[in-house]
Amino acid sequence: MQYILKRLGFFVVTLWAAMTINFFLPRLMPGNPAIAMMARFHGRLSGAALHSMEVAFGVNTHSGLVPQYFSYLGNSFTGHFGKSLTFFPTTVASVVFGALPWTLGLVGVTTVFAFIVGTLIGIFAAWHRGGRFDSVLPPVFIILSAFPYFFVGLIGILVFAIKLNWLPQGFGYVNGVSPSLSWSFIGDVLSHAVLPGATIIVTSIGGWILTMRNNMISTLSEDYIRMARAKGLSPWRIMLDYAGRNAILPNLTGFGMSLGFVVSGAILVEYVFSYPGVGYMLLQAVLNEDYPLMQTLFLLITVAVLVAVLIVDAVTLVLDPRTRGVS
Repeated sequence: MQYILKRLGFFVVTLWAAMTINFFLPRLMPGNPAIAMMARFHGRLSGAALHSMEVAFGVNTHSGLVPQYFSYLGNSFTGHFGKSLTFFPTTVASVVFGALPWTLGLVGVTTVFAFIVGTLIGIFAAWHRGGRFDSVLPPVFIILSAFPYFFVGLIGILVFAIKLNWLPQGFGYVNGVSPSLSWSFIGDVLSHAVLPGATIIVTSIGGWILTMRNNMISTLSEDYIRMARAKGLSPWRIMLDYAGRNAILPNLTGFGMSLGFVVSGAILVEYVFSYPGVGYMLLQAVLNEDYPLMQTLFLLITVAVLVAVLIVDAVTLVLDPRTRGVS
């Protein structure tokens, strides 16, 4: 219980610090989103209209920083993040939650898949160290992981979309089609997700294989593994229950961080494929100086990472008795 309370305290303090930094950074930058919006109208806005925009964007310069800060905290906890400059007058919350399912469906599924498959390959490669499996599969994926996202994505578009015409080149679905829960639309979405999903898997699975293989090799040299073999336990039980269960613990923290950053999306992949996810939206927000949208996305990424790490800590508490003070 003390361990859980300590982690929860760390979560609350870190979240408060991140929200505070997120509040002050845009206000330390020159200008504000209301002035940027005014530039779109070539300055043809009255002072009252500019003041209304400042209130809508949450950067009312006529009030002090302290009232703005507490107003920002209250709005953040109630989901009122202001208006988006890029998609004005749509609210930031509507814009973000419209793109979030696309990123969770693509980047989330591929991240979990890459971790599971990479972990299993790393376990088997370490168990059969020096064999044919260990000599072929891990090196291939590790080499592929050295290629940048955009390069693999462009190669995939060139080969499978342009040359072979097997898959769509980009976006989330066919332009002009209204999203629905019909099987035809779901199939269209899945076909558009194949190339960006494969790009993420190919370029990320090698890292999980390498770290899991190294952890597994170190674990196999422990005394309790020798004791398990001396007891005559089955190789599968030793490999998965004894060695694999302990070797995966260092990887869980990295996996938790990866899950947290799923919310940010694979920016380069979503940009190359024009995928309508959060990563592509974050890039558009930066290019358009959309401070309210950037603030919300950064806050969402921070919360996602903290929650993911908190979940991983809970899983570690279950898998590793040492964190519970059990010898």
